Amino acid sequence: MKIHEYQAKQLFREAGVPVPRGIVAHSLDDVTQAFQQLGGALAVVKSQIHAGGRGKGTFKEQPEQRGVVLVKSADEAHENAGRMMGNTLVTIQTGEEGKQVNTLFVEEGLEIARELYLGIVIDRESSCPVLIMSTEGGMEIEEVAEHSPEKIIREYFDVALGLLPYQARKMAFALGMEGKTVRSAEKFLTKVCQFFIDNDCSMTEINPLIVTGDGELVALDAKVTFDDNALFRHKNLEPFRDLSEEEPAEVKAQDAGLSYVKLDGNIGCLVNGAGLAMSTMDLIKLHGGEPANFLDVGGGATVDAVTEAFRIILADENVKAVLVNIFGGIMKCDVIVEALLTAYDKVGFHVPLVVRLEGTNVEKAREMLAASGKDIITAENLTDAAKKVVGTLQG
Repeated sequence: MKIHEYQAKQLFREAGVPVPRGIVAHSLDDVTQAFQQLGGALAVVKSQIHAGGRGKGTFKEQPEQRGVVLVKSADEAHENAGRMMGNTLVTIQTGEEGKQVNTLFVEEGLEIARELYLGIVIDRESSCPVLIMSTEGGMEIEEVAEHSPEKIIREYFDVALGLLPYQARKMAFALGMEGKTVRSAEKFLTKVCQFFIDNDCSMTEINPLIVTGDGELVALDAKVTFDDNALFRHKNLEPFRDLSEEEPAEVKAQDAGLSYVKLDGNIGCLVNGAGLAMSTMDLIKLHGGEPANFLDVGGGATVDAVTEAFRIILADENVKAVLVNIFGGIMKCDVIVEALLTAYDKVGFHVPLVVRLEGTNVEKAREMLAASGKDIITAENLTDAAKKVVGTLQG
């Protein structure tokens, strides 16, 4: 689950991670009042969407307007906010479709002595979190990794212990910090790493992490993603979810207990089992097709689950054919076909449907399909199924 910058900074503040003073704004009047309330000569008005690159992003309706702007008066804040609020921001991470800005964050301006990059992710090879930092703050870390990999430093830490003080000082020295800034870094880095552990984050990024004129580290940005599988332990995070920022079909699938991810292809996939779903998509691509989704209905494919899965797949206008690939283990093939045929009648198909079955009671299931009289293409194995579904699109 992703959250907005202003929400991440609220959680940072509660965890003792230094952040600038800021006020969230949902209207133009809120922006004006926020600037006045902050009481400084400078403020930053920031678009709040679930995507990076906002500072370099542009609005479809206002190409000259950036997603993050520095303002020097309440009127200037109001004027910029008017071009941002309700408009579509396009960044390197949103794609050409962009995302609509419904919320702004007005933050105090700070004196910046240095800009750094900070990121924390789980390293799968070492099975522990890794703190990643660079002197190239404000830049996309992918660009730094490609052109200046020597400027990226890493420190692995234990989830039971967190980042230890000596590790924080090691990072600070590697980044060329001295004196008061080293002490600030020790506190900052240990706290932000503990935040990552305590909240079951999958990613925490601060870009830029700044060193102020007073030598203090402050999170000028905040991007946080939580592990969905651990959200049951963090009921306090539920209110932070913004459904308007999520793919509607994925939200609908989640509510129905389905694992669904929308993709860019035109062949819909309904499969039971994550590994089988991945294999199905691989074979579709191998034979010249493009999967339109990942969809795992799980081991207990009920009529309601299969029906909802079909509705979600067919609601995608890009879907021109559907491949059902089922391995009947816990759930018998004939029971699955019964659910499939019922769902077929409820939903109504307007695209070719290819079905491959294997497992318990598979012969009985194939007989049921043959006797149904429905326009369903059957396949003997997965390779055959992939060739047939791609073939329906190739004439």
